[in-house]
Amino acid sequence: MQADRESFANRFYVSRETLAMFDTYAALLNKWNPKINLVSRKTLTDLWHRHFADSAQLLQHIDAEYKSWLDFGSGAGFPALVVAALAKEKRPDTRFTLVESDHRKAAFLMTVSSALGVNADIVTHRIETLQTQNADVISARAVAPLDQLLKWAAPHAHKSTVLLFPKGNSYESELTMARKHWHIGAEIIPSVTDSSSVILKIKDFERVS
Repeated sequence: MQADRESFANRFYVSRETLAMFDTYAALLNKWNPKINLVSRKTLTDLWHRHFADSAQLLQHIDAEYKSWLDFGSGAGFPALVVAALAKEKRPDTRFTLVESDHRKAAFLMTVSSALGVNADIVTHRIETLQTQNADVISARAVAPLDQLLKWAAPHAHKSTVLLFPKGNSYESELTMARKHWHIGAEIIPSVTDSSSVILKIKDFERVS
């Protein structure tokens, strides 16, 4: 665990102060998880790699300045709260909006957000009822198939919005299915934390007429 913590800090150039925030995050996750099952219990022993690093890698694929980040089905806060913690020092003006309809999970997200002092709003509405966000970045991890994610993202995107969706080895079939309904310009980026996973980076998508 200590080696994974140090590896995370070195890989993502994390300061001592920011690393202390992640220690707080880890402690809260371990405290809450037995009660509301935020993540699989067996992944907690690999938290720094499996969840923190897996989320943090998304920042490496943002090309432009971003001021607003929208995350669907935030659950335990991956990836958005991890990114928000990293952004606190480097991009303090960025606003994060985490959408989580499960009130118990939302309570956890609020607790962590408050403890870390990050610039985040926790929204407990269903995604379909969310007010238009006009977000610069939209993310979602292990929430829904790509076709559904694009339906959710469309009302909240502008012409320069970047979508970042971590996916497992079913990503090709998800792309095939989604392309029946969408024109998609997708970059397929290998994950640095799991050789069987990728990040779908989408800058252009339009519903098939």
